[in-house]
Amino acid sequence: MAATAREVKKRIQSVKNIAQITRALQAVSASKVQRAVQMVEATQPYASHAWQVLTHLTQDPLRGQLHPLLAPRETVRTRGVVLITADRGLAGPYNTEILTKTMRYFSDQGPAIRWITVGRKGRDFLARRGRDLMADFSGLPDPPSFGDITPIGRLVVDEFLQGNLDEVYLAYMHFVSFLKQEVRILRLLPFEVATEEELVKPEYVAAERRPMAYIYEPDPQALLDEIVPRFVQLQIYQALLEARASEHAARMVAMKRATDNATELAALLQLEYNKARQQGITRELMDIVGGAEALRKSEEGG
Repeated sequence: MAATAREVKKRIQSVKNIAQITRALQAVSASKVQRAVQMVEATQPYASHAWQVLTHLTQDPLRGQLHPLLAPRETVRTRGVVLITADRGLAGPYNTEILTKTMRYFSDQGPAIRWITVGRKGRDFLARRGRDLMADFSGLPDPPSFGDITPIGRLVVDEFLQGNLDEVYLAYMHFVSFLKQEVRILRLLPFEVATEEELVKPEYVAAERRPMAYIYEPDPQALLDEIVPRFVQLQIYQALLEARASEHAARMVAMKRATDNATELAALLQLEYNKARQQGITRELMDIVGGAEALRKSEEGG
C-alpha cells in the first residue's frame, strides 16, 4: 500500500532531524580530532629526548646489569594486553576493526592472555566472551592527561616485575590521517630500545642524531630506574592520544556519511511526497469532475 502524503512528510521531517544530529556530531568530532592531534604532537620533544637518553644508557659498556623491564624472560607463560577502544559507538568500523584484528593476533594457543581494557567497547566485548579481564580503565576524560594513564602504567610495570606477566603488549588504533587509521600491536614489556620502529609515533624521533656525551647524576642505574617506567607510561599515553584522535576521525567520517545519506534519502522522500501529493490532487479533481457529471445527469433526468 502506497504511503500517503502526510506519512511521507513525517518521514521527511524525521530524516531531516537525524541529519541535524549527525551534522552536529560531525562538527564536534572534527573539533576534538584537531585537539587530539595537537596533544600527540606536543609529546614529540619529550619522547625524542627520552628515547635518546634511554638508548644511550642501555648501550653504555659501563652500564652494568640491565634494568628488569628491559630483560626478556626465558619462558613466556602469561601475556598481558592493554587494549584501547572507545567508550561509545557511532564511529563506523573503528571498534570492530581494532577488536577483530587484536583477537586474530592473539588467537594462537600460546601463552595465557590477561586483558587490561581502556574503553567500554573492549571491556564489554571481552566480558561477553568470558576472557580473563585483569583490569578496566573505561571512562577516562577526553582529552586525557598523563596522570590519567599513570595507574595503567604502574599496573603493567608492577605485574611484570612481580612475575605475573612475562610480556605486555599494547593494542590501539594508530592515527595516520583524518581518512585513514590502522591497528597497531606492539610489545611494551620487556621494552626494546634497539627497535625504534616499534615505538608509538616513531616518526616523532629525529631521523638523524649526532653522538652526544652525557654526564649522569647520580648514576646510570638510578636514571634507568626512573626513566624506563616513565617511558613505558609515555608509550601508553601516546597510544591513548592516537586512539582518541583515530576515534574522533572515524566518527567524523561516519557522521558525514550518515549526513550525506540522510540528505539523499530526504531528497528521494521529497520526490515521493510530491508524487503522492500530485496523486491526491488528481483524485480530488476526479471526484469533483465525477460529482459534477452526476449532478448534471440528475438535473437532466429531472
